[in-house]
Amino acid sequence: RPGARSTMQHKRLVIDANILIRAVFGNRVRELMVAASEEVAFYVAEANYQEACHYLAELAPRRGIAEPVWQAALETLMTAVQLIGHEELELVESEARARIAQRDERDWPGLAAALLLQCPIWTEDQDFFGTGVPTWTTATVHLYLTA
Repeated sequence: RPGARSTMQHKRLVIDANILIRAVFGNRVRELMVAASEEVAFYVAEANYQEACHYLAELAPRRGIAEPVWQAALETLMTAVQLIGHEELELVESEARARIAQRDERDWPGLAAALLLQCPIWTEDQDFFGTGVPTWTTATVHLYLTA
């Protein structure tokens, strides 16, 4: 059906730090994001982006990946991802902290982004389960991306 796909983004999805890391190191996450980028708007909390950078700097040398290589991969990936600054998340910070306090309060920025945007989170972190926000894992996110 030619023209059946719109170039407008109708869906939104917050991605967690672990998804950014997987997208830099592997193919599956990156390919899923590229395939859906015209229909899905991807977002990441600034704190989660910084967390991903921290872990990439730590893990990449162990995988034999030079810093310029992983940084270039991350930079390219971020052209399809919108960064949400801490100041934007302040509106829902206390609610996010309260919802995730039983699990891992450090994960509040990603949850706050999902609350602010009223959209799901793509994560491999089970700490988001039970917070009242839908979560998708890499194994199932294609269902959300293609629905």
